[in-house]
This record gives sequence, structure tokens and C-alpha cells, in this order.
Amino acid sequence: MDATVGAQTERLNPVPILSRAMLLAVLGPGVVVMLADTDVGSILTAAQSGARWGYQLLLLQVLLIPILYMVQELTIRLAVGTGKGHGELIRDTFGVRWAWLSAAGLAVACLGAIVTEFAGVAGVGELFGVPRVASLALAAAALLAVVGTGSYRRVERVAILLGLFELVFFLVAVAAKPDAHAVLAGALRQPLGDRSYLYLMAANLGAVLMPWMIFYQQSAIVDKGLRREHYRTARWDTALGAVMTQLVMAAVLVATAAGLGLRHATVSLATVGDLSRALTPVLGAGAGRLLLGLGILGAGMVAAIVVSLAAAWGVGEVTGYKRSLEHRPWEAPWFYGLYAAGVVGGALLVAVMPDLVTLSVGIEVINAFLLPVVLGFLVALACRALPADLALRGGYRWLVIALSTLTAGVGVCFGVLGLGGF
Repeated sequence: MDATVGAQTERLNPVPILSRAMLLAVLGPGVVVMLADTDVGSILTAAQSGARWGYQLLLLQVLLIPILYMVQELTIRLAVGTGKGHGELIRDTFGVRWAWLSAAGLAVACLGAIVTEFAGVAGVGELFGVPRVASLALAAAALLAVVGTGSYRRVERVAILLGLFELVFFLVAVAAKPDAHAVLAGALRQPLGDRSYLYLMAANLGAVLMPWMIFYQQSAIVDKGLRREHYRTARWDTALGAVMTQLVMAAVLVATAAGLGLRHATVSLATVGDLSRALTPVLGAGAGRLLLGLGILGAGMVAAIVVSLAAAWGVGEVTGYKRSLEHRPWEAPWFYGLYAAGVVGGALLVAVMPDLVTLSVGIEVINAFLLPVVLGFLVALACRALPADLALRGGYRWLVIALSTLTAGVGVCFGVLGLGGF
């Protein structure tokens, strides 16, 4: 960030960056959305990347950290600068038709995501002999109960607790004992002429930058009541989450590559059970099931909360119905009704669908195809709707525009080139 923006930020928030009281008050939206970013679809995409290409997609996970932070940091500016959620701000800035276009893209992304989250939950249940219907019913009931309490802070705490189970993937990566030289050599090899490799690159882009993340974080910051004096600390919240989520992705890729991909180059994963068996030589059957189950269950549950809330907030911001977790269900029936429809509908869809990794990877590629719309609206709002003290200025403004354009272009281009090659 250039000196002008840095000085600007200092004026916005005189509170010390690491003030404990401020950090505890602000911490939440960034970490929650990033933990949800490493959802079931993302984990399975990273695992498939390691199984098919070893460490070669590891470099991409690192390169995406600053891009992910840059994108989500714009939602903080927009939220504290305007006091409006993403859908509402698009409606007020560009009109209702553009707002509905954005909401349609959100709906597509959320439908795909909620299916993968519940597919992961069902897959974990089957690892331990729990019938698919039973695990889906328990998960849906838990998600409805958590959000039905009518408290944003309570939902946030539960989401963080669930998401922390994803940290078990660090243990899995360490247990796999990857060879440092092999990791470095693999990460530097980029077979960009291979269609299946390009397809997985597009999938990894879509697994990191998702429409519902932008809607969720901006709306969550507004719902939590954060203001301009919280801006600087909220950026630390998002930076911490961005690093954490990409390290989890890297850990999954490394663990799979070390335990499977480097030994059987043509192997492909079809289910959560396949992934568990792939890690059995590294962890043993019992520990493999337990650690993988905890990681995927935490990822699926926190993402299901975030995805369903993003949909309910996004549609509410376009239509104007009451939309806050501080309202009781009977005070905001449309908001809670849409959240419940997402949870129950996702569970019902998965009850009759197979748990396919291929489906999850395909959904992430769809997210990559949505990047021009998603990033286009976000950058356009940052250029037009921000007040002067939060506006993008100088070189950083052009850096944001350039990186957003490049990221969206690469996602679409690689997704098209890779079609039919996976």
C-alpha cells in the first residue's frame, strides 16, 4: 500500500494496532470468512491438486495470499465507509437490475457451495458408519439452532470454534514428512501446456475467491456494528485469516502429495473415503479417519453457516427485508426463512447425490467463471462509493484494478482452456 493510503489509515484509527480490547472487539468477520473459505470444496480441490500434480500447485496457494487479502480488505472499507452491505450498496450505486445480477451470481455460488459442504459432512458420517440421512439431519438441525439464537456474536463464536478444527490438517502435513527439496522442485515446475493442470489452477482460484465471501464479510461487519475507528484492526483480522486459510490449503496439498501423489502419479480421488484411505499410510487407518473427519466436518459446518447467511443477507439487501442476526426469527422471517431454506435444501440435495470430488472441483471452476462479475462490482464500488478518507488512491488504486483484472482473466481463461481436460 502506498504512503498516501498508509498515512490515511493512521488518521482513521489512532488506537494501537494490537490493543487487546480493540482486537477482541473487532476480531471475527475476517477470520470467520477465511475459515469458511477453506470449505469442503476447497479442501478436496487442494487434495486433488496434490494427488494429481504433487507439489506443483503449491506456489499458487502462496501467491493467492496477498490477492485474497486485497479483495476482502475492500469489503472492510466499503462496510465501515458506507454502513451498507454489498447487495444494498450495489443497488444504491448502480440500480436494482445490477443488484439482481449480482444476487443471481451469489445464488449460483451459494447453491454449489452448500452442496459441497453437506456432501463433506455426509462423507465424514459414512467414514464412521453413520447413515447419510442421519448425519445430514443432525448437521442441518445444529446449523438451524445456532443461527436461530438471534445473536451475531454467538454465531460468530460458534463458527470460529468449528473452523478451528481445520487446523488438524497441519498435523497431517507434518506427519506426511514431505521432503523439502522435492517440495521446492515441484513448486517451481509449472506445466502450463497441460489442460488438466490449467483446469485445476482455475479451480484453485475459484476455491479461494468466492462471491459469498464478499457478501458475507461486508454484511457481517455492518451487522456487528464496526465503524471507521475499527478499520485498522479489522484489516489485521482479515490478514490473519488470509494467511491461515491459504496455509490450510497448502497443508492439505502437501499432505496428499507426500502421502499419495508422488507415489501414484495417475491416482484420482472420488470421495472423502478415498482421501481418508490415501492418508492411511501416513497416519494409520484410525488416526486418518479421525483427523480427516474433524477437519472436513469443521470446514463444512463453518462454511455452511457463512454461505447460507451470505445468501440471506445478499437477497435481503437487494429486496429490503429485515436482515440482522440481532433480530429474532419472528422479527425477520424472510431472513431466517431464506437461511433455513438454504440449509434444509442443501441437506436434501446431498441426500440423493453422490459425494464426488469431481463435483466439488467443478463448482470451484464455476466460481472462477464468476470472478469478472464479482471482482468487477467490488472494484467499481471501491472506486465510486467510498468516502474520500477511505478512497483508493495513487498507485494502490491501479494495483487493485490491475490485479483484479488479471485474476479474473486468468480464472476464466484457464477454466475455458482446461474444459474437457480434467
